Amino acid sequence: MRIFELMTRNVETIEADEPLRVAALRMRECNIGALPVTEGGQLVGMLTDRDITVRSTALGQDPNTTRVREVMTTALITCEPDAGLDVAEQMMEDKMVRRLVVVDEARRPLGILSLDDLATVPAEVLRAGVVLEHLQHA
Repeated sequence: MRIFELMTRNVETIEADEPLRVAALRMRECNIGALPVTEGGQLVGMLTDRDITVRSTALGQDPNTTRVREVMTTALITCEPDAGLDVAEQMMEDKMVRRLVVVDEARRPLGILSLDDLATVPAEVLRAGVVLEHLQHA
């Protein structure tokens, strides 16, 4: 099975220069915990609810004036849509992440593959559980 068969399509993104408040509202409206960050359509970072809390709110930054680019994670873990699920699982475990942004050749986001997605595939359930357990102890 390939990543494109399981990834969440129509991924919500946010522009790097948007205020954190806009990002937080979008996360709430969409019931998601992460937004790929784009600039001119290309992926430049990832913003998680934890980034907002730990890198901004805890420091007393104003969510109306602090920009997404100031707190986003720039060390991106991405994958190609044609890669196998085993590659995605190994990347998640090695890099200790719960989601991968699926990108095209121009680094435009196509979707997101999460550990929860992997757990929905019967043949992959056991392996996804091992990866999740590893992440919880890291």
